[in-house]
Parts: sequence; structure tokens; C-alpha cells
Amino acid sequence: MNTPNGSRPTTDEYFLGMAMLASSRGTCARRKVGCVITNLAGHVLGTGYNGVCSGAVHCIDVPCPGAKQKSGEGLHLCEAVHAEPNAIMQCRDITQIHSVYSTASPCINCMRLIANTGAKRIVFLEEYPHAESKLIARRNDIAWIHYKSD
Repeated sequence: MNTPNGSRPTTDEYFLGMAMLASSRGTCARRKVGCVITNLAGHVLGTGYNGVCSGAVHCIDVPCPGAKQKSGEGLHLCEAVHAEPNAIMQCRDITQIHSVYSTASPCINCMRLIANTGAKRIVFLEEYPHAESKLIARRNDIAWIHYKSD
């Protein structure tokens, strides 16, 4: 997501950069993910990162039972709340959600939540190993955009 000197980042680059910054707060030992949710006008409705429930011991300090699982597997053992639901919980009106920017494409559980909002686009940097998520997006007319910088 490098823009030439003096040039302005695209909207997608800007919000993916915000998602990358949010991911730096993640407390999951397995993966750090950040998410930014915007409305049609490009106003931020919510931000989130993955980590254990508020007040719990961070997985980066004391690994949870899912910490050693492969990416995309053993989600039922992981104690982290994913970045996307954490961002959705900040939204006052989920029908106003237009774009979801995430450092990783949503897992199937998060995709089900996103499909139950007004989301029209998902823009992400890294493909998560849940192919079913892309099918849910397609069935719900949500654009699936794997952003690849030049």
C-alpha cells in the first residue's frame, strides 16, 4: 500500500491502513487482525481488533487452548472475539454499514454476521482459509475484494 511521494492514498488504501493500525492492538497469540467499518459516505462507524473478552487475561500473555491451532482451524478453542464482530458492536445502526475493511478476509462465523448487516463490500489484505465465506458474500451480493498493492 505504498503510494508515490506526494500522492493521496485511495479510499480503500486509507481504510486498510487504519485496519492495519487497529490490528496492532490485537491480543490473540495466533493472529492479529484489524477491522474498520464505514458507511456509504466513507465515515467510520466502528473499529475492532481480535482479542479475548474485555477484562480477561490476554492470550499473548497466557495462551488460550486455541493458540497452537493452524490458521482457520480450532476456532471453537480460541477465546478471541474477532475484529469484525468487535467493530460491528460499535455500530449504532448496522443497516448503515457499507464497507468492511479488514487485514484478513472474514472467517465463516464473521461472514455470517456481516451478511446480516447492510454491508455491500468487503475489502481485505490477506485471504483467510475459509472458502465458504466468499460463497456467503456472493449469495448476499456483497463484493469480495482482495486488495493487492502494486
